[in-house]
Amino acid sequence: MDTLSNEAEKIRLMNVEKGHNLEVIRPRSQSGSSERTLLNMSDTEMEEKRRSADLEKEAAEGLLPKTITKDHIAPDPYARAKMLFWMAINTVATVLIVFCNKAIFSDKSFGQCQAAFAAFHFVVTGATLYILSRPMFAMFDPKRIGIPQMLPLAIAMAGNIVGMNLSLQVSTITFYQITRVLLTPCVAVINFFFYKKYIPRAAAYALIPMCFGVALISYYDQKPAPVAGQPIKAVGGLSVLLALGSVGISGIYTVWVGTYQRKYEVNGFQLLYNQAPLGAIVLLYAVPWTDKFGNLNQAPMNKWMMILLSGFLAAMINVSQFFIIGTAGAVESTVVGHLKTCLIVLIGAFTGGRIITDKAALGIMLALCSIFAYSYIMMKQSK
Repeated sequence: MDTLSNEAEKIRLMNVEKGHNLEVIRPRSQSGSSERTLLNMSDTEMEEKRRSADLEKEAAEGLLPKTITKDHIAPDPYARAKMLFWMAINTVATVLIVFCNKAIFSDKSFGQCQAAFAAFHFVVTGATLYILSRPMFAMFDPKRIGIPQMLPLAIAMAGNIVGMNLSLQVSTITFYQITRVLLTPCVAVINFFFYKKYIPRAAAYALIPMCFGVALISYYDQKPAPVAGQPIKAVGGLSVLLALGSVGISGIYTVWVGTYQRKYEVNGFQLLYNQAPLGAIVLLYAVPWTDKFGNLNQAPMNKWMMILLSGFLAAMINVSQFFIIGTAGAVESTVVGHLKTCLIVLIGAFTGGRIITDKAALGIMLALCSIFAYSYIMMKQSK
């Protein structure tokens, strides 16, 4: 073995003198694998070896920067506070805009200006989203969708807003808000018949008392309170018809929104960015045939201030909804939605100048408890 090693060393020295840098054949170990040492490595290999050793040493000492992954990103210590802040903004803005719009529509000068009013909201919404998409804020990346493709959704959106405003104009706030919970079974029915989408049987059963509760409040609504010896007119057939029609249009629009998002691979705000300007144009074309303007010069200044406030509240709802969607989970979003419904119903009941009857109160409780049960079942099913 020693003789063989001496001969290999002589061959290596002869090759070095001739300018070669060849590996020498070393005797195999008992395991049969060939061994290499620093003597038979090239200069490049030795340099790489040293560099690798230095990197390992620095990594062990914590001198090298670590690879940044999602797990290593430091959590925002104020994330929870920010989420609660935007939830509060969304709740307050949603409640205020209902009462603000109700006060606007009660004025004769603006009572028949539904299309123009909705177009104003769309303009404010479009301008707000445009600003938020600029590099200064960069809250979302705008994505263009063709006008022919967006036109059906924009028309449905316009009909949805105008229908909601008309329903609010002729109904009490409590009745208006309670009938809005019918949007949930309406969407479920549309998805079932047109898209073959099913919901759990328990969730379907939870929708039955909801519909029964809305039927109770539709029939009894609220007992009129006497004012100067004259009873206040209770809810009539027109209010029920407009409420149900508004819910139907909202259901179609809601289903289409989900379909468009999947088809064009956009989020809610990218889709709204394309809808709002087109919806405003559609409504402006309809204004000459649908709206009747009163004597606007005699409209009190506080009504004009309410119109500006309504546009601002609409923008706040859209912006806050963006943060809620991005940070809150399904439970938090559902709780916020139910909280808004309960607040609007309760405030409307105590400020509407009417006395809630026992049967109407039973209808309200049935509708609210049913929507809570439905949400719980659906969240449990999704988990």
